[in-house]
Amino acid sequence: MEQKFGVNSIDLQELYAFCEREGETISYQKGERMECEGKPSQWFGLVTKGCFKYVTQGISDGKEHITWFSFEGEYVGDYPSCLSGMPSQTTIEAMMPSRVVRLSGEQLVQMFSQSMKAMELRSIIGEHLLSQARARYLDFHRATPRERYDLLLRRCPGIVEHLPLHAIASFLNLTPQQLSRIRRSVTFED
Repeated sequence: MEQKFGVNSIDLQELYAFCEREGETISYQKGERMECEGKPSQWFGLVTKGCFKYVTQGISDGKEHITWFSFEGEYVGDYPSCLSGMPSQTTIEAMMPSRVVRLSGEQLVQMFSQSMKAMELRSIIGEHLLSQARARYLDFHRATPRERYDLLLRRCPGIVEHLPLHAIASFLNLTPQQLSRIRRSVTFED
């Protein structure tokens, strides 16, 4: 599977094989939702084409805030909520025509209970997610907006060709104008 946007840092072959064997391939059109914030989380899958954004609504302003992306070759879903059937913490929406090999949370829990190796995979995925979330949190405190933009480009080199400026700005917690200035300064440095 070609990774158009970025490089995944963990080996998902065992999980991918299980998804292929037990899951179903679902296509999503741009704007179609895989999960809705506040509703029971049901799905987990691997993105085989496209990109998804994770969106939450601001408490006081009601504005859309993008908190994460899942790209080709990565998994997608509200992992902890999916395993427990709790309400999803975000809305997960296709940003372009996309395809996912997906499983229900129940199927995933059943797979994890089959062997110690499968339980280790559950731990690896959880640790990976925690590590990603922690790095993102720390980056908001230790990195300038320009540095956060550079970090995103390293993770997802093709992102600027495929996603709108406002989506990238939201993910970086910037205004589109701030991001435009950063991009302009990058252009003139080259």
